[in-house]
Amino acid sequence: MERERVERQEAQLEYVGFWLRLLASLVDTALLLAVTYPLLRLLYGRAFNPLSFDLTGSDLMGSSLAASGPSGRADFLFDWVLPAVAVIAFWLARQATPGKMLISARIVDARTGAKPGLGQAIARYIGYFISTLPLCLGLIWVGLDPRKQGWHDKIAGTVVVRPRRSGAGSVRFHESSSGAPPRPV
Repeated sequence: MERERVERQEAQLEYVGFWLRLLASLVDTALLLAVTYPLLRLLYGRAFNPLSFDLTGSDLMGSSLAASGPSGRADFLFDWVLPAVAVIAFWLARQATPGKMLISARIVDARTGAKPGLGQAIARYIGYFISTLPLCLGLIWVGLDPRKQGWHDKIAGTVVVRPRRSGAGSVRFHESSSGAPPRPV
């Protein structure tokens, strides 16, 4: 009975590829900037200029902003903590960020098709940083992998799926009898 339900679910879904995921990421980035930029501008006033770079290294962690604003660490909160909490909260609540919702995509456990847990969400988020280190190869991997998994997906054991469009291959959640990862149909 459960196997039949999973097979029906697999037949109705397809993996989401590189270009659609890039579009979703751009939408998410624009929304995040729309929230954080006004907050940082309000906090620091005219001293906040995200396009200025101090190549001497004295501006690490917002130290030059500390003299002109309430707290040099506020930018750490808005640049690192807020995005992490927001993204992980969206993944847990909706299985997708707004950008992924726009393209009808959602993140699921790669083995079962179920909603990912907190540990998977945190591992996936940390996996983004690992995926970008070698010239973003871990993100580009989405375009090369048969299941459209980036390194962050492989680390967390997730896949990104959406309702199947005509001509696309089905999703496979179960493992083969050899224990090898499933191959797309």
